[in-house]
Amino acid sequence: MNRPPDDHTDGGHRGRGEDPTAFLPRLDRSTPAAPRPPGPTGPWPAPDPAAPALVPAGHGRPPAHDPALDSTALMGAVPRTPQTGAPTDAEPGEPPRPRRGERVVQLRPEQTAEGYRSVYSELTRPSFGARLRAGVRFTGEVLITLGLVVLLFAGYEVWGKSAIVDAHRDDLSNQLAREWGPTGDRTVAPSARAAATPKPPVRGKPIAGLHIPRLDKNWIVVEGVGQEDIRYAPGHYPDSAMPGEVGNFSIAGHRNRATFWRLDELTDGDVIVVEGRTEWYVYRVDKTRIVRPNQVEVVAPVPMQPGAKPKRKLLTLTTCNPKFDNYQRLIVHAELERAQPKSAGRPAELGG
Repeated sequence: MNRPPDDHTDGGHRGRGEDPTAFLPRLDRSTPAAPRPPGPTGPWPAPDPAAPALVPAGHGRPPAHDPALDSTALMGAVPRTPQTGAPTDAEPGEPPRPRRGERVVQLRPEQTAEGYRSVYSELTRPSFGARLRAGVRFTGEVLITLGLVVLLFAGYEVWGKSAIVDAHRDDLSNQLAREWGPTGDRTVAPSARAAATPKPPVRGKPIAGLHIPRLDKNWIVVEGVGQEDIRYAPGHYPDSAMPGEVGNFSIAGHRNRATFWRLDELTDGDVIVVEGRTEWYVYRVDKTRIVRPNQVEVVAPVPMQPGAKPKRKLLTLTTCNPKFDNYQRLIVHAELERAQPKSAGRPAELGG
């Protein structure tokens, strides 16, 4: 009987790991088996010679694997290459058809009657809808910017100017105190010699104090009604009378929150107090009116009667009307009720 080829021969064309009996360990009959420990209920039964033996797992042959997976299976699924002759959607030599939502752009310039067309001409050419959206977007941005500018300007007119005017009012008050008394106290009357020779008023310089108890406001009145003169304070019309004199002591002021913003709240009988160099002058409101800007006769010595000889001591306040506009003028007329020396203290209308 022929002997099977040895593991090291080439006749069998298989290695040691491919021997059919390589997975079965050799049994050495000469070595006696170790005695088995007794079972839980007594000795173990004798083994059955006809029973199949347990075959341990071999390590010679690598584990089998799914032939559908290759060495790149750990990197993800690899699409299979279509086999020759498989049906496709596109004809041979034709580019693949785009899926839904995709757009194919030719990478090569195309020759037309007008010459070669740019590769990206279809993408860069704006459509009517794109131009319309761009115009609407630009218009919206411009309107939003203008709205913010208007809001900022309104805030400055309402609150910003008030802070500026208040700061300048303190400076004007200090100037008036130095002008009226050597001690700097506006409540102290100067000497009779100084009162007998008053200096003529200078444009832009403070000349008097103005108090309206009903509005809880007070200002320093400067000489002149130009834009620079009344920028931070009410101004006195240069050709009108001075406080306490016969005629019409006329004052103009801006319609902002720091000046004559609430002047329309005055009614007949309200008190207006003017502080002069040596006296307090208490006026009582007797008339309010709204006129056109060119009706300058309201500041005449006799209001609305140019050329008439004055007989009363009047006070007139003028400002723009309505608020935030200037196509009208708001006029408040008042007549002198009494004059009180500063040496007697502040008027009772001011809490004196």
